[in-house]
Amino acid sequence: MFLVIRLLKESFLFALSALKDNRTRTLLSLLGVTIGIMTIIGVFSAVDTLRNNLEESVKKIGSRTLYVEKWPWDGGPDFPWWKYLNRPEPKFSDYESVRDRMTTAEAVGYFINIGGKTAKFNNNSASNINVVAGTHDLYKIRNLDIVEGRYFTEQESRSGGNAVILGATIAEGLFPHGNVIGQYITLMGRKIQVIGVLKKEGSGVLINVSNDDAAYIPFTLGRNLVNYEQNSPSISIEVKPQYSLEEAESELIGLMRSTRRLPPQREDDFSVNKTTLITAQLDQLFVVINLAGFCIGIFSILVGGFGIANIMFVSVKERTNLIGIQKALGAKNFFILSQFLIESILLCLIGGAIGLGFVFGLAGIAKLAFDVTVVVSMKMVVITSLLSTFIGLIAGIIPAMNASRLDPVEAIRSK
Repeated sequence: MFLVIRLLKESFLFALSALKDNRTRTLLSLLGVTIGIMTIIGVFSAVDTLRNNLEESVKKIGSRTLYVEKWPWDGGPDFPWWKYLNRPEPKFSDYESVRDRMTTAEAVGYFINIGGKTAKFNNNSASNINVVAGTHDLYKIRNLDIVEGRYFTEQESRSGGNAVILGATIAEGLFPHGNVIGQYITLMGRKIQVIGVLKKEGSGVLINVSNDDAAYIPFTLGRNLVNYEQNSPSISIEVKPQYSLEEAESELIGLMRSTRRLPPQREDDFSVNKTTLITAQLDQLFVVINLAGFCIGIFSILVGGFGIANIMFVSVKERTNLIGIQKALGAKNFFILSQFLIESILLCLIGGAIGLGFVFGLAGIAKLAFDVTVVVSMKMVVITSLLSTFIGLIAGIIPAMNASRLDPVEAIRSK
């Protein structure tokens, strides 16, 4: 065992010396593997980053939340919009029925989105605001993170008090010098008092569900300002931890059909939406992207492997005389074989390391320049390292075997 380890050590030193003596050739032979590894890791990192962003966005929407709405979320090029066009919007009475009767619900909320509004304070204004008018329990469902001020009291929610909670971007635009809480802004033709400011979230890469440009008001106030049925109302249900989404969905469908008095032969005239509808569609996209990136990367690595095999044949040709001398001095075939195999594997591993370095470098630049956290999977790093080793082994096996089988006399004469 000690002899084998010693032989491997000497083979490694010989291989390292050969790589140092031919720096230009070594660098050129690394390019294919470097590009291949960088492509594979880069594509999978991009997909993992998008998936991570999607999961964060889903958390904001509610991973255990059901939504009763007029339109389903699973749209597409063949979406039968005419089938849903004449459906009624979820009414406030539907919400009250679900709130009072649903046993699997932790909290039930009702809200509308009033888009494209403008808020003003003195000479400052913020445009394109999404005004969310919601019932009191919406706070529990959306997990609103209030960094200044407070949420509505139950009395404010019931009576429709003139109170508003602003997103971070709106607050910065209207009050650049701070001192937000207690001020009155003009919104939708009303003087409304600011009672809270939400934490800054930033926009998502895939799904922008940020509250930065949102303003929350009590539903009763919003109902007094607009016709709520014309602003895409939605019933949101946070499911209790001890129940599955499927159990809650089944109960919810039964309650809605009962509330609307739908006979058994009639289809539902409402949609129960959940975030899995979004993630299921994107999972299909991710599979295609992963496959495409893997294929591109594999072809790049194979091209790099052929390049390394070619370089190894050249290396054997150049060192034929030295191989003959080594064999004449008693070097075994295993020693010669291991020299070239280790050299080939080293080339691939160094190329892979450079590729990983590029990926981590680009991830750092993306974080600094765009504040985007790129997810680099350690699992893929290990897999690509093993892949590099395998490619190096395959690329070097034939040249190494040819070198180990050389006749020492003929090898010495070759110079």
